[in-house]
Parts: sequence; C-alpha cells; structure tokens
Amino acid sequence: MITDTEIKAKGFQILSQYLGDIEAERFIALIQREPFDYTKWRQEIDENLSIEEISQRAMSLRKKCPE
Repeated sequence: MITDTEIKAKGFQILSQYLGDIEAERFIALIQREPFDYTKWRQEIDENLSIEEISQRAMSLRKKCPE
C-alpha cells in the first residue's frame, strides 16, 4: 500500500501527462471548488458501457502507461 502523499504525487503526474500542467491544475481547482461525488461521476460516465468495453479501455490505458 502506498502513502497518501505518493498517491497525490502519482495522480498529479498522470494528470499532467495527459492534460498538461496548467489543465491538471485547473482540474484540481474545479474539483476542490464544487461539491463533487467522484464515484457517482465515474458511474455516470461508464453507465452505458459493457464490462467488456470498460475492461478494453482499462487495458488500453494500461498499455499506454505501464508502471
């Protein structure tokens, strides 16, 4: 299990990699600024996808960013 500090650092690294530093900062600011239920948000994004589609997307992302 990794520490909270390590999770924050890795999370920002991933956001920066895909969004760039400025947009990653904006994303964090947006989440902190408004009430936000991450779990509900993720469920709504994936609600129309099958388990296979979600799995394929996850595997594709994993291949792009191995670690």
